[in-house]
Amino acid sequence: MKRCTDGKTGKVLFLILTGLMIIAAPVFSGGKKESGSDKPVVGLVMKSLANEFFKTMEEGARMFAEKDGSFELIPVGMNSETDIDTQVSAMERFITTGVDMIVVAPADSVGMVKSVKKAVDAGITVVNFDVTLDKDALEAAGLPRDFLFVGPDNADGAEMVGNYLGDTIGKGAKVIIIEGNPGADNAKQRKEGFMRSVEAYNFDLLASRTAHWETEEANTVMTNLLTKYPDVEGIMCANDSMAVGVVKALEAAGRAGEIKVVGFDNIGAVQTLIKEGKVLATIDQFGPEMAANAIKIGFRILGGEKLSGWQKTPIKLVTAENL
Repeated sequence: MKRCTDGKTGKVLFLILTGLMIIAAPVFSGGKKESGSDKPVVGLVMKSLANEFFKTMEEGARMFAEKDGSFELIPVGMNSETDIDTQVSAMERFITTGVDMIVVAPADSVGMVKSVKKAVDAGITVVNFDVTLDKDALEAAGLPRDFLFVGPDNADGAEMVGNYLGDTIGKGAKVIIIEGNPGADNAKQRKEGFMRSVEAYNFDLLASRTAHWETEEANTVMTNLLTKYPDVEGIMCANDSMAVGVVKALEAAGRAGEIKVVGFDNIGAVQTLIKEGKVLATIDQFGPEMAANAIKIGFRILGGEKLSGWQKTPIKLVTAENL
């Protein structure tokens, strides 16, 4: 393990998590590793732990670390999807501590580049996963445009579920898009995929609004849009947390199941809504395995492999027929 800034070896900082509480900022406490232990330390920087997708991702990463047994895992999450400052603080602490690897799903594709550059310059192996870092920002920071990324094809996934919606409600139907955080590249990519479906099915796109990945914001946005566009027939949500919020709005209006909703992530809450006929379909991007896969690739780099570019992970359309 790398030497900490206080010059003492064999120390790591452990994240304190109490039950399932959501942290407003990463909290660490100093602690000695077991005497003689030389396990590498991996810092996992995720997005909002209020999002079920990232809760399951953390659980999957912890299970992998426990089963593997060859490294120490320190997971960090955000309080909300737009809480970029918490991610930056976590990166700074991991850099100061001198972890061996950082695996990061950036909340902001531009805003996290500076921290990634600082970690790379400190000799830490960094794996970008889930959300791509902005290529122009990478280049401006002196990092390669093909910086290693581990994750799914978000545009193809959104198009896949958008096309399933089209097959269900037909060409020319009236639709609304609920977008993710505009600062995240995966939100842009999913919007791009939805727009391919809009074009392919000649949808009448009534509105496209962001709800920043958040359930309650999506509820509010959809409530307002439903008043303005009561004739909407389909809603494409850039993640499942927002799909849950959209369904809440439709339930309040007595229209759940009538207006077809699709999402992205395959979280447990949406699986239930699919079974109930309140959500039509979603995309599984295998969240529980995603961070673990990124960590595995990081260890290949630590083992001497030269990896760059996009290491693509799978996606799958999930419907009532194959749930």
